[in-house]
Amino acid sequence: METTLQPVLVLLAAAVLVVVIFRTLQLPPLLGYLIVGALIGPHALGWIDDTEAVHVLAEIGVVFLMFSIGLEFSLPRLITMRRVVFGLGAAQVATTLAIVIGVAYMLGVPWQAGLVLGGALAMSSTAILAKLLAERFELNSPHGRQIIGVLLFQDLAVVPLLIVIPALASPEDLALNLGIAAVKAAVVLLVLLFFGQRVMRSWFHVVARQKSAELFVLNVLLVTLGIAFVTDFAGLSMALGAFVAGVLISETEYRYQVEEDIKPFRDILLGLFFVTIGMLLDARVVVENAWVSVLLVVLVASKTALILLLARLFGADWSVALRTGLALGACGEFGFVLLALANKTELLGPDILQPVLAAMVLSMLIAPFIIERSDMLVRRWIASEWMARAMQLHNIAVQSMAAADHVVICGYGRSGQHLARLLEQEKVPFIALDLDPQRIREAAAAGESVVFGDAGRREVLVAAGLQRARAVAITYSDTASALKVLGHVQELRPGLPVVVRTLDDADIDQLKAAGAAEVVAEVMEGSLMLASSTLMLLGTPLNRVLRRIRETRTHRYHLFRGLYRGVTDEAEEADEKHPRLHSVMIATGADAIGRTLAEIDLASLSVEVAAVRRRNVRTVTPAAETRVEEGDVLVLLGIAEDLAAAELKLVQG
Repeated sequence: METTLQPVLVLLAAAVLVVVIFRTLQLPPLLGYLIVGALIGPHALGWIDDTEAVHVLAEIGVVFLMFSIGLEFSLPRLITMRRVVFGLGAAQVATTLAIVIGVAYMLGVPWQAGLVLGGALAMSSTAILAKLLAERFELNSPHGRQIIGVLLFQDLAVVPLLIVIPALASPEDLALNLGIAAVKAAVVLLVLLFFGQRVMRSWFHVVARQKSAELFVLNVLLVTLGIAFVTDFAGLSMALGAFVAGVLISETEYRYQVEEDIKPFRDILLGLFFVTIGMLLDARVVVENAWVSVLLVVLVASKTALILLLARLFGADWSVALRTGLALGACGEFGFVLLALANKTELLGPDILQPVLAAMVLSMLIAPFIIERSDMLVRRWIASEWMARAMQLHNIAVQSMAAADHVVICGYGRSGQHLARLLEQEKVPFIALDLDPQRIREAAAAGESVVFGDAGRREVLVAAGLQRARAVAITYSDTASALKVLGHVQELRPGLPVVVRTLDDADIDQLKAAGAAEVVAEVMEGSLMLASSTLMLLGTPLNRVLRRIRETRTHRYHLFRGLYRGVTDEAEEADEKHPRLHSVMIATGADAIGRTLAEIDLASLSVEVAAVRRRNVRTVTPAAETRVEEGDVLVLLGIAEDLAAAELKLVQG
């Protein structure tokens, strides 16, 4: 017997499974949602039909996506990047629309359908590209800024397309429909933005004064869905209303709290939206229709070439232009939003929708792999890239040529600059490597010894004078990159001291094993300074405080390792891979009673007994021969998965 809940349960189960698999493979879950939708949809396994309940959930997912885009809308940011956003970004979207409409017309496809297809194919994936650029530390690179600028315009271009597409559904009254839609949009947006600006901040003040997290979240949902309902009632799209709601809240001081509160709803419902998009895809079309492969190649190649040429016209050099084109060549999530709207208004038939949808999904699947290989492709195709690399190494070598017994500072952010100032005070020479062009320009103009270079590359470290250096300091908190640097140092100068900065204690052992002489954990050092100041205020002699600090550092912050986790801990702090403390009461009948800690051997499960509490007396780091008694409380240190196994061993054996 099928109920209205069944399709939702199937969707949720499939979504959970695909997120686990794709996160394990380190691929964007968005792609997994599309694939699982194609598998369980009516064109494949047929586990769920195209039901109204599913579409309602999916549409609310789009509402929250547009709300998030509105929240991130920043007029100062647009003004700062106006040349890229309204120059390159506008040119890319307009040219793509014109080309696709022209090709559609030549193939006998109505121009309305061509407009929809042009809008959908012009989009690139903000979610995938922003994540990949951040992981590769390329957000502030020349091509990174161009990519983000184009994505900003694409996000903005969705808003007028959401207004225009429903009006295209009746071609006989097109001019009238467009006029009515434009007037409605102008009136509704004017009322919302003019009066909403005045009301929103005051209303949020009233809600915030109640100091109720539950009420605050309810209010965010009410505002988002309420304004979406207003625009839907006016004959416009709900997504447009959600975007306006986001813009209104972005001007208040509650923006970041709202963004955090809305994220769970957005991610869950947006995942369901992409599953429903996948349900539109007929996998047989991909297998049986060779044109899908041709369309995929033509789509990615032509879009990449177009952006490459436009970037060159706007003054980018060949390597930056090619990197920008390769990144933006695939399609994006807003393309699916526009296709879903076109499908709803029957502007596209299945003979057009299916091949295009298949090519778009496949383009997003290959996008991460293209970006990963973009450096190799640029070096192969752009002869000047080799010269640029050589010039970069030459500049670093010139800067470091006279340096000896210097410190190589990897990263010139806040921590790197603070270190550099202290080294200057002590007359210790240094050369700093960084990837932010603006930061380097400012610092170099001030006469500081900083150059553009990726510290994770072997040749850059050699050019920075690693063979003559006295020490290396990795000042940014990125374990993967730090391990790369440590590997190169161990190969080129084994024994050279390397100091590594990290966020907390999670990777201390790994970094030490890779060759780090010292690992400075931000959270731990902050705790040490807090504890030392408190002890001195309590009258503890300075030499004893200094001894405690020295002992704690010597033992790799062992005293501070692990925390008792609570529901108020932030998600990143509660990461399952971080060690934590967990108390286990030894109740009557537990297998551990009468056995020593050595006999129980929790170390085999990577768990340490940090303390034992017996009859209100607490023993820190108990001896291996300590015998467990009934009523003892054992404080265990380890990661969540190992702690669960250790507790089971204590209780059941």
